[in-house]
Amino acid sequence: MGVRGVKRERSRKKIVIAVIASLAVVIVGAAGAIYLKLNANISTFDASGLSKNRPAEAKADANGDKPVNILLIGSDSRAGANGKLGGSAAGPIGRSDTTILLHVYPDHKHAVGISIPRDSLVDIPPCLLPDGTWSADKPQAMFNSAFSTGDTAKGNPACTQNTVEKLAGMRIDHTLVIDFAGFASMTSAVHGVEVCVPNNIYQGDLNPNLGHRGNLVLPAGMQNLSGRKALDYVRMRHGIGDNSDVGRMMRQQAFLSALIAKVKNGGMSLTNMLPLANAVTKSLTVDPALDSGLKLAKFGLSMQNIDLKNIKFITAPWRYVGARIDLVHPDVDNLFDTLKANQTLDGVNASGKVTPKPTPTPTVDGTGVQVGVYNGTTMTGLAGKGADKLTASHYTVTTTTTARSQDHATTLIEYGAADQAQAKALAGLFPGSQLEQLNISGINVVLGQDYAKAAATAPPKPLPKSLTQQARSADANPCSKLSYGQS
Repeated sequence: MGVRGVKRERSRKKIVIAVIASLAVVIVGAAGAIYLKLNANISTFDASGLSKNRPAEAKADANGDKPVNILLIGSDSRAGANGKLGGSAAGPIGRSDTTILLHVYPDHKHAVGISIPRDSLVDIPPCLLPDGTWSADKPQAMFNSAFSTGDTAKGNPACTQNTVEKLAGMRIDHTLVIDFAGFASMTSAVHGVEVCVPNNIYQGDLNPNLGHRGNLVLPAGMQNLSGRKALDYVRMRHGIGDNSDVGRMMRQQAFLSALIAKVKNGGMSLTNMLPLANAVTKSLTVDPALDSGLKLAKFGLSMQNIDLKNIKFITAPWRYVGARIDLVHPDVDNLFDTLKANQTLDGVNASGKVTPKPTPTPTVDGTGVQVGVYNGTTMTGLAGKGADKLTASHYTVTTTTTARSQDHATTLIEYGAADQAQAKALAGLFPGSQLEQLNISGINVVLGQDYAKAAATAPPKPLPKSLTQQARSADANPCSKLSYGQS
């Protein structure tokens, strides 16, 4: 009897172990299936199209922390399922409808998203074309034309990345492109997003060519929007606020804030995140460094500890130039410099470490002295930085441009015989600079690598309140700042 009892007990144990093993296989198999499913959804773009002269990669500190720059592109391609959501009049060529540069600070407790107006005039560097050749430089071209370079349905994410890197002087770590269908599916996967509609929206607002007001589409007030209605809301220009594309960008920032809040407040569990991940990856194109579900998940989890109040959105400083938009310099350069210096919009040190106090600038009065400033390096915007330094000491800057050569190791101060005393005084603002008397009239400052290095590590000047007050945090009142002219 005792022997038979032991055998039955052993048999039961074998059965239990077999069941557990079977369950483990099922669970692992399901996880593997999910992993493969997400991987199969993801498309990547060719990294060979990235510029050969990219900004340097940010260095990690002793703890391995460094900033991360993510370029988010909303594509308005009408190819495939997108045509049903956005119309087909524009054809299947991929175009960028929305572009946001998201900067995650090294402390991983702060982030800021900078919207770049699609109609803004920027310098588009050479980009790889489908036939394997590279396009020529396009100075003062419309920003969203970078994405359509090459005229393909998927667009040219690498060209947009090249353009933003040239504009910001910052290396983009990851680029993600989502189309109409992906955005609509994403909002449905989270069961809609609560947004504020400032006034009644009619069919004629969505389609100005309709010729009459039409039926009510969205009533004023808080609404839960998903799918096509969510897409219509973030894309519409007419009938809300100032009817402009830039005004629309403020509603996009508000919508993204609400979406982030919805995801974070709902908890980042597998149950909550899997439908969202599945919806997003179906319509997502990414850089090769994010080419798997695991990499995307790891990337997403790296930002889960940022409080909503510390996630800010702002539009790059701009102004109208006829029917187009100019990015305002040096304001936009100062904004990017603030990010590169690991400072938040309101001046908080988000580097994750204590930074030393800067060396005070010598007191020099340049009242009545005219100076030309030349960038003798390849660092973008250096002449503007030098001009700011001089005007702060009351010098009159007559020109800011690129020098004949960009290989100056040391800053050079050129002066005529009558200006020797003023040149020596000015040299106090540029420690280690060299003076050279030439047969010229006046003073020129040719900035070298020594000043570029100092400028790269120097704290930027505080951003003006007129700019920072436009920023919205992800926990802001959903009915605030939905167009220009609103508080």
